[in-house]
Amino acid sequence: MPPELPAALVEYLQQSRVALAIAAADDDNHLLMVNARFCTLTGYAPEDVVGRNCRMLQRDASNDEPRARLREFLAQPRQANVRTPIVNFRKDGTPFVNLLYMSRLRSIDGATTYIFASQFDVSRSQPELLSDYDAQLAQTLGRLTPIAGDAGIVVEGTLLTIANSAATVAQAKMMLAGLETDVRA
Repeated sequence: MPPELPAALVEYLQQSRVALAIAAADDDNHLLMVNARFCTLTGYAPEDVVGRNCRMLQRDASNDEPRARLREFLAQPRQANVRTPIVNFRKDGTPFVNLLYMSRLRSIDGATTYIFASQFDVSRSQPELLSDYDAQLAQTLGRLTPIAGDAGIVVEGTLLTIANSAATVAQAKMMLAGLETDVRA
């Protein structure tokens, strides 16, 4: 368990049913912890990724638009959260489209202390699975708020429900198809 993170927060994140990661809010936003669901999704063990920036999951995928959205989120302290599909790779090299959600965890004085992130593979998903993930993530955020509050951390931002899950899944499939075309070329 990283010494920087409150024990109750770590325990809660480890028990979550969704893939979660916590990163430092400064420097290169290196990962401080990942939960078991993150490891199952990506194939990476905590010792493979803790201390590294999560961009390592992107390998050489272009991801121009998603990267721009993530850079904007990190550069704009007032932006509470961001959600974007982004091409990632599992440890074995298998590509997938990650629906990445990131929000800020702030200390009582308003300073961003950590970056909270959740990951979901939308590349081969059905819309109903995405709806279930949205519900689980909303529940995770709802339960995280009081636990983080007890540790003096404010969870910033709220999860907005995806208006059209089928469109998100279709976009992910297009991203993955484009990646497969690039690999064949």
